[in-house]
Amino acid sequence: MPLYDAPDDLTEMESINPATGEQIESYDEHTESDIDDALDRASETFEEWRETSFAHRQTLMENAADVLRENEEKYASLMTEEMGKPIEQARSEVEKCAWVCEYYAETAEEHLQDEVIGTQSDASAFVSYEPLGPVLAVMPWNFPFWQVFRFVAPNLCAGNVGLLKHASNVPGCALAIEEVLEEAGFPEGAFTTLLAGSDKMNDVIDDRRVKAVTLTGSEPAGRAVAKRAGENLKKTVLELGGSDPFVVLDDAHVAETAEKAAKGRLQNSGQSCIAAKRFIVHTDVYDEFVEQFVEEMDSWTVGDPSEEDTQVGPQAREDLLEDLHEQVEGTIDAGAECRLGGEPLDREGAFYPPTVLVDVPTDAPAATEETFGPAAAVFEVDSEEEALELANDTSFGLGASVWTSDLERGEQFARGFEAGCCFVNEVVKSDPRVPFGGIEDSGYGRELSEHGIREFVNRKTVWVQHGLGGDVE
Repeated sequence: MPLYDAPDDLTEMESINPATGEQIESYDEHTESDIDDALDRASETFEEWRETSFAHRQTLMENAADVLRENEEKYASLMTEEMGKPIEQARSEVEKCAWVCEYYAETAEEHLQDEVIGTQSDASAFVSYEPLGPVLAVMPWNFPFWQVFRFVAPNLCAGNVGLLKHASNVPGCALAIEEVLEEAGFPEGAFTTLLAGSDKMNDVIDDRRVKAVTLTGSEPAGRAVAKRAGENLKKTVLELGGSDPFVVLDDAHVAETAEKAAKGRLQNSGQSCIAAKRFIVHTDVYDEFVEQFVEEMDSWTVGDPSEEDTQVGPQAREDLLEDLHEQVEGTIDAGAECRLGGEPLDREGAFYPPTVLVDVPTDAPAATEETFGPAAAVFEVDSEEEALELANDTSFGLGASVWTSDLERGEQFARGFEAGCCFVNEVVKSDPRVPFGGIEDSGYGRELSEHGIREFVNRKTVWVQHGLGGDVE
């Protein structure tokens, strides 16, 4: 199970520093009346916002990119404090948010231009891409700015307005994002943060003022949101968890691949849906890879996420660390060998070390569940065919990568992955220019690129019949 969701049975949200366990701030939840007022504002703002020009939306989105960059240190530090992201990675996240704002400022009009369709000589037809209205976004804590901005940028540029229910352990980030858009000049109601637990979201989804829902989170949360939205016949996009395979073929450059493997597993302290989690290695390079992979994993610096040299910070909450450790222990009990790590660090904060498990049985927790933290499961296979079969032996289908010195072989192998985002000689990543999303238990729909901005629009067919009293040149 993807471990994204914070507890929701709260009347007050507390921001806790996972590196120290100390409270940063507390926030009162929004009441039902507050939420109703927010929905009214969103609905009213939409009627005006949908009529604004692409040029105006472009200007404001470019402003948002400027606000993000001007306040990079402030927002990066906030992420580091609230969910433990290493500070340098937090700065990179802010920059990526600015990038997606600029990308859609530049491309939204092109992505949403009318699409002319050839029909017959006495008629013309086109598809018009028009906004739907207020869209509810339910977002996780692990990339507290990026996950939101990859929703915000395309949808505001498309003429929709946004409502954010963020994870309950990052309320400061949620309010800061609202602040960014206000400073950029977006009108009140174009984007609103709802400080509320999941228990209040059913009523929001039911509300006729809300036209669609997107969620990034756990599989159970995705099923619940999809069911509720489906009962209301509302469009949904779900980006759920992953157990991404990292396949090392017999002709891979082992040293470079092991270095990339560590990055793929440990980025964001291992708390990423598209992190490499299952390392499937051909027997011809298995021993060499394991040795170098363990060395690379061990070389990453674990520590205070506010320190510049820290590469792995704490897990975002103590309960997440406990869940991860239970999976590691269960995998070892099932017969795996622990080559590195495997025990919570004896220090203040929710710190778990880089961990490498080898000889992992295919029915062990690390093989069948998503391990949402810095624990890697390594498998040995005898052939390319066995590697692909094991890679696809999962209920998830988000990302996958294959590593080889033969690019044609790698591309052909990647075509065999049953996943939404497949890479050759590169760690799985999200990029504004290409669509992002999964299949099966990893969800459906796409974010980013042209595909993402067209998810929450009305694809309106307009047919114009000629020759019935109108002149056509």
